[in-house]
Amino acid sequence: MRCLLVLSFACLLAFQSTPSAIAQQRDVSGSRDFPGIGRFGGSNITGYQLKDFDASRLQAAPFKDGKATDERRLEGRVTRIAYRTNPGPSILEVSRNFETQLAKAGFETLLACDTDACGGIPFTEAVDVLPIPAMWIDGFNYRYYAGRKADGGTETYAAVLVSTNNNEIYAQLVVTQIGAMANKMVDAAAMAKGLGEKGHIALYGIYFDTDKAVLKPESKPTLDEIAKLLRAQATLAVFIVGHTDSQGSFDHNMTLSRQRAEAVAAELVRTYQIARARLRTAGIGFLAPVGSNATEDGRALNRRVELVAP
Repeated sequence: MRCLLVLSFACLLAFQSTPSAIAQQRDVSGSRDFPGIGRFGGSNITGYQLKDFDASRLQAAPFKDGKATDERRLEGRVTRIAYRTNPGPSILEVSRNFETQLAKAGFETLLACDTDACGGIPFTEAVDVLPIPAMWIDGFNYRYYAGRKADGGTETYAAVLVSTNNNEIYAQLVVTQIGAMANKMVDAAAMAKGLGEKGHIALYGIYFDTDKAVLKPESKPTLDEIAKLLRAQATLAVFIVGHTDSQGSFDHNMTLSRQRAEAVAAELVRTYQIARARLRTAGIGFLAPVGSNATEDGRALNRRVELVAP
């Protein structure tokens, strides 16, 4: 009888851990570790953001009298990744592992400090952090690291913040690769030329958050130019085709690319009063790459929206 009770209890525990507990251990959709750095063992990604061009904030020195003494605003390609680790390791252990990996990758330390040495709560309020629940910070218990790497004229900065919430360790890695913003604007004349000469044109000025199909406000200049083209050529009809990189499943990317194309068409109808009959949409996921999906630069080229002539 005792054996049956033990077995039943074990089965109950197994049931309770599936599928909700397993789901909690999965990385957020579309996320991945930063190449050459990786993650602390047993962690899962709770937040992920990759911007081809953005600004990040890095502290290169401790606070003094509650104020920053060496705050740096960095511009370039910014990757933000937040991790959660199960109870067990200490904040210091998780941070040291990241610091070791960054040293191996060629980063030199600008700052490595714990709570009081960093500057307490005011310091955490001036750090680049993904929002809750992706990243949690206990202002009374954290560790921060900032490093810099110079490689052939290219500067890269990394910041790691490790803290805790409900006995779980949270860590965030922010990597900023310094660089000028690429000119992604394609005006109406260039769109007309591309459609006339090649039958299609790639647009990189249409912006979505990772794994989302909601247009970002920064897309407006390119949408303005599409509308300008369609108004100038009253009989022109186009296909709007969404493309993704190869991260994630085939079915997911097919759906996401189609939803992004539909979002562009919907905005042209709603805001610019373009007749819906002139806009047909399709999504082909990662089936038409223009760069290698094995590299970040290649994946950035593959994430695009194209106008295609019928």
